[in-house]
Amino acid sequence: MTTALPRMAVCLAAYNGRPWLVEQVESILAQQGAEVTVFVSVDASSDGSEGLVDQLAASDARLRVLAHGSRFGGAAPNFFRILSDVDFAAFDYVAFADQDDVWKPDKLRQAHEKLQATGADAYSSNVIAFWPDQRTALIEKSQKQVRWDFLFEAAGPGCTYVLRRELACAIQALVRSRRTEVGQVGLHDWFLYAFARAQGYRWVIDDYAGMLYRQHQSNQVGVNRGWAALLHRARKIFSGWGLGQSALIAELVGLGHEPFVRRWSAGHPAGLVWLACHAWQCRRRPRDKLLFSLSCFALCFAEKPRQ
Repeated sequence: MTTALPRMAVCLAAYNGRPWLVEQVESILAQQGAEVTVFVSVDASSDGSEGLVDQLAASDARLRVLAHGSRFGGAAPNFFRILSDVDFAAFDYVAFADQDDVWKPDKLRQAHEKLQATGADAYSSNVIAFWPDQRTALIEKSQKQVRWDFLFEAAGPGCTYVLRRELACAIQALVRSRRTEVGQVGLHDWFLYAFARAQGYRWVIDDYAGMLYRQHQSNQVGVNRGWAALLHRARKIFSGWGLGQSALIAELVGLGHEPFVRRWSAGHPAGLVWLACHAWQCRRRPRDKLLFSLSCFALCFAEKPRQ
């Protein structure tokens, strides 16, 4: 008896991705143990990405290209466009892909098997980062989840996410009904994780690394290593961007009136000190718990605690 393969809708957001798109798309279409359809949305590009994806789609019906011409200005609004526009009714799962990575052939099969084994509603995993000079590094995101981590960080790179259709459609309904507010969210992967956890869906983070996560100068979000990444994060901390995003996401996913959120969401120093003392509930990795606590204390002395 033949078992039907799980039907996977893969959402791929692209922008000036011509150097990497062919390799990425080929690695998705070569997935084993899954029936794959790739939906591509191209942010108006200057390198011919639109023409390239049209050419790829002409040679493989599993690649479907959304209408060109829109300018989104970032990965998050581009992914939200796909979430809003695509009908997921014919699929079992919805996955997400960046334009420049390389997927191992069993990436989606591993996600499906893990979801089946655990009964979880959503999946993410570790990744292997790689650089142009051939360096590689395992990026671990599978630390134990804590009570409020979803309000302050993603479950890992969004390109590892696989959601059951029910969860994806619930997120889609929110994106469609609150377009303006959702459009203010800077990181789609953080938002997806927060929605799932806040609404009681189960999320599993796998220690398996099913993809190569490309690092280069054009990354909008990378692995956050080195002094440049540290300075970038410091600027966001002192601008209040991160805490502002946490408060926005909390409101969008239905937790705006949760007592835990109300203690710090206004950005007052007393609330920030309280939050710093509860850092163990807010981040998964031990080092990040410490940095989060120090960041909250630092915000007390920033000129503008929130934006």
